Amino acid sequence: MSTLSFLLQKEFKQIFRNRSILGMIIAMPIIQLLVMPLAADFEIKNINVSIVDHDHSTYSRELTNKIAASAYFKINDYSGSFDASYEEFQTDHSDLILEIPQNFEKLLVIENEASLFLAVNAINGTKATVGSAYLSRIISGFNGNIREEWIVPAKMHKAPTIDIASKNWFNPFLNYPFFMVPGILVALVTMVGVYMCSLNIVKEKEVGTIEQINVTPIKKHLFILGKLIPFWVIGLFVFTLGLLGVAQIAYGIVVEGNLILLYAFLSLFLIAVLGIGLLISTYSETQQQAMSLAFFLIMIFILMSGLFTPVDSMPQWAQWMAKLNPVTYFIEVMRMIVLKGSGFEDLKSHFLAMTGFALLFNSWAILNYRKTT
Repeated sequence: MSTLSFLLQKEFKQIFRNRSILGMIIAMPIIQLLVMPLAADFEIKNINVSIVDHDHSTYSRELTNKIAASAYFKINDYSGSFDASYEEFQTDHSDLILEIPQNFEKLLVIENEASLFLAVNAINGTKATVGSAYLSRIISGFNGNIREEWIVPAKMHKAPTIDIASKNWFNPFLNYPFFMVPGILVALVTMVGVYMCSLNIVKEKEVGTIEQINVTPIKKHLFILGKLIPFWVIGLFVFTLGLLGVAQIAYGIVVEGNLILLYAFLSLFLIAVLGIGLLISTYSETQQQAMSLAFFLIMIFILMSGLFTPVDSMPQWAQWMAKLNPVTYFIEVMRMIVLKGSGFEDLKSHFLAMTGFALLFNSWAILNYRKTT
């Protein structure tokens, strides 16, 4: 154990001696956690609508006012010419064009029906789908209000109605940062672990100190442990600063579940991702190689983890890839413990999978590390 303590002293001195590395490890993730949840907001807002009103009637103005009153839409231009609004469409200044035909109110009153034309800019497929759905809902509500005005209420027989009362569990006010911050914190801890750990052994190779270590009787597993433990401690510190500092103070996120259970899973997760970083460093000869390989893996981990898009909505082959991604499990665990307050019974399979990842990657790194040049 004296050999391991010597290695740990060496690693901690080497880390704290470099002020720029300390800034990268601690300051950068905190700044990113403050900025990213505000920028990575996938709620569709500020949809620009062009209104082409050929009717200029009471009903057309009422419909326009309903659209303008919505928090999701902005009236980009209001004109009587479709060609003028189409120019705005082509320059991406408008996302939707709603054309109200001539005699819209007259047809609605006399013939009980009228048509509207809706053109959608589908370059951004998500914005087009959601925007057109929102606008169609507003038009349906407008139509329902008109029908209520025209229908004479029955005096004897009241038509049956169904009232729906909804309740949002785990995130009552549908606060989007509550959903994103736990996942982004997992991504940042992953980046710190994989990047920093992957550069560690490679730096020893480039400086030449690895040869001095290789001629000593230090066992391979002790050498790997000496590289892993310091970044494991730093990972715990960064996570604590992000969860109990930034998330709680800046976003008001309070952990609903058991903190001990969360930190138990975090400990396993850090061992797994640090094992990935160590494995990368055993295969790389230069820091540039290690950074390129780490960037490639981190991008796959984050994009295939369910952070931005649900895993269930991915193709079947992608869902299988997500099952082989340790970040997927930790993002699920974070949201389950932080937002839902889930217990160990709900997370047994996640603990089992993460234990397998930790054993696999670290065993692979130990076996792949060679003490000969």
